[in-house]
Amino acid sequence: MTQPIIQVEQLSKAYRIGLEEKKSETLAGVIIQTLKSPFQNFKNISNLRDFRKEEESIFWALKDVSFEVNQGEVLGIIGHNGAGKSTLLKILSRITEPTSGRVRIHGRVSSLLEVGTGFHPDLSGRENIYLNGTILGMTKREIDSKLEEIIEFSGVSKYIDTPVKRYSSGMTVRLAFAVAAHLEPEILIIDEVLAVGDAEFQKKCLGKMKSVSKQGRTVIFVSHNLGAVRSLCTKGILLKAGTVIFNGNIQDTIQGYVSKKDRSLLHKGTIVEEMRTIHHGFAKVKQVILVDEYGNSREDFFYQEDISVSIKLEIIHEIADALLDIRIISEESVVIEHILNSILGGKPITLQPGSKEFLVKVKNRLAPGSYSINVGVHASAGNTLEYVEDVYSFTVLKASQEDELSYAHEFVDGYVHQKGEWQQLN
Repeated sequence: MTQPIIQVEQLSKAYRIGLEEKKSETLAGVIIQTLKSPFQNFKNISNLRDFRKEEESIFWALKDVSFEVNQGEVLGIIGHNGAGKSTLLKILSRITEPTSGRVRIHGRVSSLLEVGTGFHPDLSGRENIYLNGTILGMTKREIDSKLEEIIEFSGVSKYIDTPVKRYSSGMTVRLAFAVAAHLEPEILIIDEVLAVGDAEFQKKCLGKMKSVSKQGRTVIFVSHNLGAVRSLCTKGILLKAGTVIFNGNIQDTIQGYVSKKDRSLLHKGTIVEEMRTIHHGFAKVKQVILVDEYGNSREDFFYQEDISVSIKLEIIHEIADALLDIRIISEESVVIEHILNSILGGKPITLQPGSKEFLVKVKNRLAPGSYSINVGVHASAGNTLEYVEDVYSFTVLKASQEDELSYAHEFVDGYVHQKGEWQQLN
């Protein structure tokens, strides 16, 4: 029986968090606290690594996490913010020590966890390639053989002899990924840091990770982009509050994640601050609702039943050449459709201060399933002034009482059912 390349057994990690100091309001109390403080500080320092007692100041980032990864597998780790994903990767990368439990890793590990991790800012890009390779245990000859390939993949050849401290975050992550992926580690660990790169580079990175896995090397991938996770990974782990709540094939892992998402905010289109991911004070999205052809607010629509999106805005300062857009998002957080208020050759919109309302008619070609709506307000220069996510959830139903609106197939791949004109030519 083949031994797993990574074995994690009962892994736990605890941190001691700061609590607000209780101060006395009387003179006598202040004097007593001052006299006692050296002894209290000594006690606190002595107990820094004592996690045996469940105290209010102890936070468990991971608790009894166990799993195995075989050689050549691509493991996706998903979960909400604060679930413990980054802590787990730092332990696997030997950056952080666990509080308890054991990790066995057979092979060299190359990791990309944060922009600039493992880079010296005063060294050039070329020198940092050799620095990283040496840390990974590569010989100079091995690094020499990969050097040109790394530089070409990173796309920063023009600046390769410039100190890294003068790189943008995007340039840094491009070079860091190129180093991590090309120095042939047995295990490649990638955190959400790839989101820093542009769409073209992210696609390039995913292609490289697929290539790495096909060569028999192991990849561990953490991302909130569930579409990328599903396309790349074969197995998945779902973390919640530091514990593993599911470990299995990637499709079931993603389904477990989306089915447990808190969708309590996705109702009636009322905006709460948790939805407002970008806000620069020029505009506010006040309400977004979906309505049918009769103007009735709905959360369920039949397949091919057309949908209209009602958007209410408050314009605080004039926006010249404004661009409004709607994104329809799947349960896996994949953008299915992107609908703009203007197209090439269309006239720009100037939005004056005050209340505005828009009605957007959408031709519904979505496959049956659950979706949500994102809405954005942008300036002519491409700057996003206001962006709200998951403002309205809705469901596309499989069939209605009318035959022409029924969904004719039990299974159709993808999210959108596009009708095409088929011709047999021979």
